[in-house]
Amino acid sequence: MTGETHTQSPQNREGAERPLALVTGAGRSAGIAASVVVGLARAGWDVAFTYWTPYDARMQWGMDPGAPAQLRQQVASLGARTLAVEADLGDPAVPAQLFDSVERELGNVTALVLCHAESVDSGLLDTTVESFDLHFAVNTRATWLLIREYGLRFRGEHGSGRIVSLTSDHTAGNLPYGASKGAMDRITLAAARELAHLGVTCNAINPGPTDTGWMTEEHMADMIRFTPLGRIGVPQDCAHLVTFLCSTEGGWINAQLLHSNGGIA
Repeated sequence: MTGETHTQSPQNREGAERPLALVTGAGRSAGIAASVVVGLARAGWDVAFTYWTPYDARMQWGMDPGAPAQLRQQVASLGARTLAVEADLGDPAVPAQLFDSVERELGNVTALVLCHAESVDSGLLDTTVESFDLHFAVNTRATWLLIREYGLRFRGEHGSGRIVSLTSDHTAGNLPYGASKGAMDRITLAAARELAHLGVTCNAINPGPTDTGWMTEEHMADMIRFTPLGRIGVPQDCAHLVTFLCSTEGGWINAQLLHSNGGIA
């Protein structure tokens, strides 16, 4: 695992023990993962999260260098303990190392929320083998390895465990991303059966097109036109659903691929 870890440990509200969530891919303030981290902290969770600066640095939106520190401060202000880990999830050794760090600093993970992604636009004819392999390493293999570590280490009460992954149905012109996310769906939904003896629910969410800073004005106009609710999806929309799925009230929803997209056609 690369990068540094950072912790802040304020007192839990009223001395109550808070469950612990691990959220991947929270490197940008405008991203869905950052909203998920804040939403869970606000709902009473301690939250560890990962980020990977080199990925953002090579994407069109660029680095958001202050985002992890700002997110830690925001989580701490909500009365939660937090841990930020810069982690290259393309490295197969990292998932186990990540769980080691989180357990050492904060304790056992109750909810695993997988928001990380490798996403570079390319199609059938122009995708390189290297890009294809990297997409599957990050989006698919890392998901499997993280879920495996979670299943091997889960120590929560029966019925308290939660796994949520973020997916996409975009494939044309975005082949390696869509294909690797589709494989990730199958892994997540398989976990609902294979981890049933632990009382862990496992669901995938497709948030649809979400304004995290990548949309052009043309994209925005199209999204508004094709969405019955007449607006663009924002990160908080998906975060609200994640928070519900991780709650006690969300415990009867299991093995589902949920669309949280405002009804876009």
